[in-house]
Amino acid sequence: MEIRGERECQDCGSRWSYYETGTVSCPECGSMHSVGVDGERKLHTTSPVDFDLTDVRERVDTDPLHRVAEAAKKACREYVRKRGFVRGGELTDLDDTYLAASELQHAADVFGRSFQPTEREELYFLELLRGADAGERPDASTVPESLSEARGLAAANAVREYRRDLRQWHDGDDPAVENTLEMVGEHEKRIRALSGSVDPRTADMLVEAMRGIAAYVRDGDELALANAQDRVDRLAD
Repeated sequence: MEIRGERECQDCGSRWSYYETGTVSCPECGSMHSVGVDGERKLHTTSPVDFDLTDVRERVDTDPLHRVAEAAKKACREYVRKRGFVRGGELTDLDDTYLAASELQHAADVFGRSFQPTEREELYFLELLRGADAGERPDASTVPESLSEARGLAAANAVREYRRDLRQWHDGDDPAVENTLEMVGEHEKRIRALSGSVDPRTADMLVEAMRGIAAYVRDGDELALANAQDRVDRLAD
């Protein structure tokens, strides 16, 4: 939605940024009576949200892993649900923290449903849990086949959400961008139709293609767009 980011309390006169707090309530006095004082409305699609898995990690030594997985899934789902990619009119990155949270959410679901997870599955889940809130994801080559759908769904869903925000932010008058976005969208839909069951490197390539498009529309990086088009072409092979 397009909003005025700077707000002023009508009761106490305090000012604050909606982009920082995500609320129209005054942080000083709690009043709901506030008005936007910016001259211009700006597109804003995200909400403030903390992502800290410390409490979940501390349960690894005391709780069964399926309960740890359920707690991790809940924390990741809440984070992903509140995140967007346009903040106060600025297009942000398709960042690794969002991708890691999305992958951990899906991996926790798969892992939590397994009656007898293998040692490799346990290690991969714990590696994701260790670094997701710091934006760290294991390399695609280490993904167990049984958890590849988590990587695939995370990539496809993230690309879908990012495309949606980018289209709202971008004026859409560049045929090269529009054509590449359409092709990325087709691959995203295909991966979701397969429930994420693709080579993890394919999932990562889709993400990199989306990032290349963003670098072009935001920064004018023509090489990034060319690389994105090349990746999309390779996805079709």
